[in-house]
Amino acid sequence: MGKNFKKNMGFKPKGKDQDKRFSSFKEFIHAEEATLDSIDISKKGSNFIVTGLIDQVAQTGGPTIFSLTDGTATLALKAFEGAGVRAHPEINVGDAVKATITVQEYNEELEGEVSKMEKLENKEKEVILNNIDKTQRKRAEVTHTSFLVQDVILDKLKDRFVKAATEVRLAIIQNRPIIIRHHNDADGYSSGYSLERAILPLIAKQHTSVKAAWEFYTRSPISAPMYELEDSIRDTSHSLSNAAKFSNKMPLVLVVDTGSGEKDLLGIQQGKVHGIDFIVVDHHAFDKDLISAEVMVHINPFLVGEDGAKFSAGMLCTEFSRFINPNPNLNIIQIPAMAGMADRIDNPKAISEYLKLAEKKGYTKELLNDISTVIDFISVKVRFMEAREYIEVLFGEPMEKQKALVNLLVPYIRDLEKKGLEIAKNASTSEKIGQCTLQTLEIEKSFARGFYPKPGKCVSILHDYMNESKKVEKLVTIGLMPDACTMRATAESSFSVNELVDVLQKSLPDAFVEGGGHKQAGSIRFIPSKQSAVIKAIKDYIKKL
Repeated sequence: MGKNFKKNMGFKPKGKDQDKRFSSFKEFIHAEEATLDSIDISKKGSNFIVTGLIDQVAQTGGPTIFSLTDGTATLALKAFEGAGVRAHPEINVGDAVKATITVQEYNEELEGEVSKMEKLENKEKEVILNNIDKTQRKRAEVTHTSFLVQDVILDKLKDRFVKAATEVRLAIIQNRPIIIRHHNDADGYSSGYSLERAILPLIAKQHTSVKAAWEFYTRSPISAPMYELEDSIRDTSHSLSNAAKFSNKMPLVLVVDTGSGEKDLLGIQQGKVHGIDFIVVDHHAFDKDLISAEVMVHINPFLVGEDGAKFSAGMLCTEFSRFINPNPNLNIIQIPAMAGMADRIDNPKAISEYLKLAEKKGYTKELLNDISTVIDFISVKVRFMEAREYIEVLFGEPMEKQKALVNLLVPYIRDLEKKGLEIAKNASTSEKIGQCTLQTLEIEKSFARGFYPKPGKCVSILHDYMNESKKVEKLVTIGLMPDACTMRATAESSFSVNELVDVLQKSLPDAFVEGGGHKQAGSIRFIPSKQSAVIKAIKDYIKKL
């Protein structure tokens, strides 16, 4: 039931005399029993008898709106007793009912105009609930189980994909809101958007309304590479408010491109206290799996003995999306290649195969790189906004506008990157430590607040310049901030971000170091007063490589 129905003031009551004409449901002229999935726009003006469960009740300034589900679909039923008067006060959320309705349309949404409705009890209710449960679970079953590319990592994760997709489909069928939380970079947006393309059509179909996508779905980026307590409290507060105002259920939250680490645990546990469930899709390393026991499904290559550096979250989520919704026209086939290249995934075979699929849709390697650059830039500007329609354009809805936007912005962004590189080159320092070269860039002293590229991007650009242009092979580059640093390293350096975190936590326990990432790319946080001690400890670690 979309919010449009809750504001519906266009209902004209037929009068109480009409109800008196029908002493039973069978007396309703030409009223046939029907399942909700059989009711569409072609049935407008027809009369039906429907049974099901009430899962939402909303009182408007005019009619009372009841959301009815029978397991096959959901339909808004509109009943009128008087302006702002609660119709059928005996019927509430969780009740089973039988209703006679006339199918109508209001603001391009189907609705059932109630002529009669009664509450069902005992055996009748039990039969309805059992039928609904069986129907919903049958509909939630995953029928599509093939991947876009062949890879042992995907094969090992297949059971998790199927289970997660089943839970997402079931949540949609049960009229449960979906929230997607993704990291605020190109791979994170690729993850969230591919899932969005799969989920929104299913929500619209479930509620026979495209507007339902605004009530039962939210996608929101997160700046930190973790689902922080602050994010969890925000999601919980919003969901509790919707539950109180609109009888909404507590949501299923999908945390993608983050979520596997210890720092995600408290946020997930906080949400669970309030009835939120979680699914995590990530590819970052973790010291100990603390998340799987707390969530419905946890998908991460490291859980099956594989390396997360070989599949980005955008690659995993695109495959996941196709399990949720097997429609071949989701316009997501080009996303894995772009996400993998943007996140520098070390899996040439998979990237090559994904790129061939993208090329069939008109996306060259150069275009995908340009699109990821624009997404990275836009992510800085929209920050915490959902910006759903704008993001659709970035991902090719429509492709003509996407190309126009990319052609417009890429030259501007490349100029900013050139400026950033020049600033970084002039502000950075280099020193030989053991067999490696350490390149250090003090971010806040070098760049103005809000400068693009972001700190991580600046470090990457500087690192690539030194590695490729200056041919420095054993290289570690650090972007230093008062309480954090971002790191990049070459494979030849044997540097490991996660190993470094372990070393720092043991050698400097009072610095309260936390963080991680991939082996040669990641970030850490620490107590500002311990910055100099952390830098010294990092140098000592590099010296031993």
